[in-house]
Amino acid sequence: MKRCVAYIDGGSRGNPGIAGYGVDVQDESGAPVASLSENLGVRTNNFAEYSALIGALRYALANGYEGLRAYADSELMVRQINGVYKVKSLDLQPLFREAKALISKLKSFSIHHVPREQNREADRLANLAMDGGQMKDIARERPARSMRMQAVYRGGCFHPIESVDIPENTRVHLQVKIGEDI
Repeated sequence: MKRCVAYIDGGSRGNPGIAGYGVDVQDESGAPVASLSENLGVRTNNFAEYSALIGALRYALANGYEGLRAYADSELMVRQINGVYKVKSLDLQPLFREAKALISKLKSFSIHHVPREQNREADRLANLAMDGGQMKDIARERPARSMRMQAVYRGGCFHPIESVDIPENTRVHLQVKIGEDI
């Protein structure tokens, strides 16, 4: 069975405030598979945490994974998904139902609470998403600029080989060279 692991995190600056999520997807051996992040606009922290889980579930299903093991530092969400706590918030109930519907499409699923220190990459991605939201208006005013970078194509996405600072939702023009002499 094809399975993946996802470290997920959501955050909000202000609660509600500028919110975003990050997901660090790995294969079962711990090798990186994908980095996901999205700015959510003005939302609560719990909304962002659920959005991260839904993002991980959608990614797993869209990429042919039959199993997902998720790790999150949101004890509330983990306990709600595992049935320990009820979801009382009317804003979270639709997200909870969506997450459970997506989970039901997988052959195996588990979600576990981890300390924040063990979730650093997902936290970094969530912060990048939130930063992108805060800088959205500034980014629109900037003139177009070009840069060169190398990336690897994996899982239907281009992944930069080195760390680059590109604002979320930036449109790019790709020129692809295939082979060793890049």
